[in-house]
Amino acid sequence: MKRRIRSDRGQVALEYIGFIPILLFVALCGIQLGWIAYVHEQADTAARTAARVEARNGRGGEAAGVAAVREGLGARVNVTKTDDAVTAVATIHINAIIPGLDIADAKATAVMPNDDPKGPRP
Repeated sequence: MKRRIRSDRGQVALEYIGFIPILLFVALCGIQLGWIAYVHEQADTAARTAARVEARNGRGGEAAGVAAVREGLGARVNVTKTDDAVTAVATIHINAIIPGLDIADAKATAVMPNDDPKGPRP
């Protein structure tokens, strides 16, 4: 009678196949974190640009804020003015790469002194 010798052939392949989903999930998490950071930076850029343009020119801040970021992000910019300050709030929706993940919108606020020469002075 011949005895069968057990072999470990194929075990590494099975372990590798089992580990691939974990590697993919970790990679997607890293990409998602990078995307979140990028969108927050873009929101900050839009808010600062909008406040600066509105403070210096007295108009056009919202359009300048939207134009300062990548077009496909869909930035929304709201500018409010007082006699001495201009406040711009930029909001950008963050798309989730990981299915089922609910991420809050990126929101940034910038305040600049109102330098509009035509604006009211205290």
